[in-house]
Amino acid sequence: MIEKISGINSLKYLRILSLSRNNIKTFSGLEAIGDHLEELWISYNLIEKIKGVNALKALKVLYMGNNLVKDWAEFNRLQEIPNLQDLLFINNPICENMDVESWRAQVIKRLPTLKKLDAIPIVRAGED
Repeated sequence: MIEKISGINSLKYLRILSLSRNNIKTFSGLEAIGDHLEELWISYNLIEKIKGVNALKALKVLYMGNNLVKDWAEFNRLQEIPNLQDLLFINNPICENMDVESWRAQVIKRLPTLKKLDAIPIVRAGED
């Protein structure tokens, strides 16, 4: 039942952090590990705003399905994560009114470096 992220500043070798199934509402508290954290599993929380993800410079994998993100302005903050390759975002309100193909097309357009979305590999034109 964690409500906020704290006490992790000394974890200078941490690469994977799992905080799923809590009551976390924001990315605040991750700044100190943003230069080396590669995977963040934060599904099933209460995250509506994605502010602060720009601190996660080394992040490659972000699993944040089943949260409360509902608009594209917030989703676009994921563009501030330079190395993001694998995103799980299923069951956020932003996904509810779109079919799977439209959802994938929108995300791929907004996040061109992504290699996997919602556990499905992304194949772009001209790639094997």
